Amino acid sequence: MQRSISRSCGQQAFFEGHVHALTRLNGVPAGQVRYDNLTPAVKKVVFRSRSREENPRWTTFHEYYGFTPFDCEPGLRGAHEKGGVEGQVGYFRRNYLTPVPQVDSLDELNSRFAEFEAKEDERRIGARMRTIAQDFAREAGHLLPLPDDPFATGITLTPRVDRYGMITVKMCRYSVPVRFIDRKVTVTLTCDDLTVYDGRREIARHRRLTGRGVEHLVLDHYLEALLTKPGALEHSEALHQARAGGTFTAVHEAFWAAAKKALGDIEGTKALVKVLLLHRHQQHADVVAGIRGALAAGTFNEDVIALEARKAAETAERAPTVTVGTPPRSRWMWIRPRSRP
Repeated sequence: MQRSISRSCGQQAFFEGHVHALTRLNGVPAGQVRYDNLTPAVKKVVFRSRSREENPRWTTFHEYYGFTPFDCEPGLRGAHEKGGVEGQVGYFRRNYLTPVPQVDSLDELNSRFAEFEAKEDERRIGARMRTIAQDFAREAGHLLPLPDDPFATGITLTPRVDRYGMITVKMCRYSVPVRFIDRKVTVTLTCDDLTVYDGRREIARHRRLTGRGVEHLVLDHYLEALLTKPGALEHSEALHQARAGGTFTAVHEAFWAAAKKALGDIEGTKALVKVLLLHRHQQHADVVAGIRGALAAGTFNEDVIALEARKAAETAERAPTVTVGTPPRSRWMWIRPRSRP
């Protein structure tokens, strides 16, 4: 996973890491900050001098935050200019990254790093009297304030939505609502996320994929099409993945089976799709509770299920509706169907 992330992000990860670090510091180091001629920042070292040909985006970045980079001399001549930084990198690797942590996602890896950093706050370097956290507290007052808005690290692209309701970004494909087929959309791509806009309105959001030729579909994007072509749902890979991941619950299965038995395959599937549409406006747990109530009452009407879902939300003392917008990605982000609607 580490190699694929490095290949897919590159220079973008450099800037996003800086923004994250400055946010954690809640300030900007005043004056000069030393750098070791990183490729994302330095395009060329001018022959045997301190002058550098900088990456234009790096120039914009450090001017935006108001600090001056100090580029160390390359090779052995600049080894003494980096102080104990290289040694501390080795210390962190030996103590926290050996053996290499096994994680399932980048979010889990980042949470591990947060735990490591909290542990390091209590450490004393060498024979110092104060811990790392105590030393930082003394220095925090010298930091410059952060700008009102963070630096925009994402890159902007304008792909066209194909006839399957998908866009291609960096050799990976992502779904958008089918009503945008054959239209150009604006994509903001970061190391973690991909956000799709129609004008200024967000219409889709995905976790960024790191493989080549991988596709990620959100079932919610196709629900309107499934109302007219309900037969495309049953044998889709999307439904298979949802079942395997536990997203499409046993309650949904029971509702679908009962609806098809009472109304027929076509109308029963349409009733299920209408229920799935409720997830756009109500909490997943509340809709599931509403389905249970409808099954107990022997009805398949989506209005009854919505009412039961509101009752469940009120019983749990939470808002009965959710903000209209992109469905939660952890809930309805499924893999490409075998038969596309």
